[in-house]
Amino acid sequence: MEQLQWGRHYVAVEPTHFRVDYAINPFMDPAVQPDPERSAAQWAGMVGTLERLGARVDVLAQRPDAPDMVYAMNLGLGLVRPDGSRHVVMSHMRHAERRMEGLSAQPWFAASGATTSYVGREGVGAHLEAGDAFAYRGDLVVGYGPRTEELALKHLATDLGVRVRGLRITHPGMYHLDLAFCPLDERRAMVCPAALDDASAAALLDLVPEPLVLTEEEALSTFCANSVVVGRTVLMPACPPRVRAQLEAWGFAVVLADVSEFHKGGGSIRCLTNPVDVALGRDLAVVPGGEVLLPD
Repeated sequence: MEQLQWGRHYVAVEPTHFRVDYAINPFMDPAVQPDPERSAAQWAGMVGTLERLGARVDVLAQRPDAPDMVYAMNLGLGLVRPDGSRHVVMSHMRHAERRMEGLSAQPWFAASGATTSYVGREGVGAHLEAGDAFAYRGDLVVGYGPRTEELALKHLATDLGVRVRGLRITHPGMYHLDLAFCPLDERRAMVCPAALDDASAAALLDLVPEPLVLTEEEALSTFCANSVVVGRTVLMPACPPRVRAQLEAWGFAVVLADVSEFHKGGGSIRCLTNPVDVALGRDLAVVPGGEVLLPD
């Protein structure tokens, strides 16, 4: 089975200022704070595991005024153009509490050699959060609703010259697609249909030839869809026995990394790591002018 070609180069944010200052998702409670030492140790363990698996991890400093910045997946959508140059579509956060993250992330991406663009910024224009966007089977699969707006799909398709498949998220606890969808290889993915409306759930299950269907309880209680894949290894925060059995039957190795402190902010391993090696022309088909497909 053909492995995913992306997922070997990540950006992460060291949790030097991670805390819960507000509640913008159902997991957050300012009365339940993460332990700083435990958070730092868990994050370092996760990064070390990724590096042992052969992935590269670049680290961006966390702003003191941006407690959620550690969830680096939402800083922007990183791509590699056919000529090898890098580009990042910066996120335009739905909640004002997170928008200052881009003030540090954009200059950092630019200094690392990437061009950057926006679909909206500073509260004006379409909202886009990169935790809603995945390359899969040549298309950019994008969840919209709670965080990313439907209008952003057209911007992405047109600006990048790709086909965007939109999926409407309706579950308040799976407010980003990365809590309900995890590509595994060219034919397989973990999918939690309960995150989506009926038409979108059907469209996603049709797109994945061999889906590993997660229950709502599995997705919410273990964050198992919020995992990353490096080759044939799935790095997971937890793995229900049924899910592990299927992954191993498919030839994947399951490696666990405890990041439970970060669940207090509503994110896990995928939220903490942003893949920046998705390649146009390899992982995403080039579609001149772009195209948006929505469920019937």
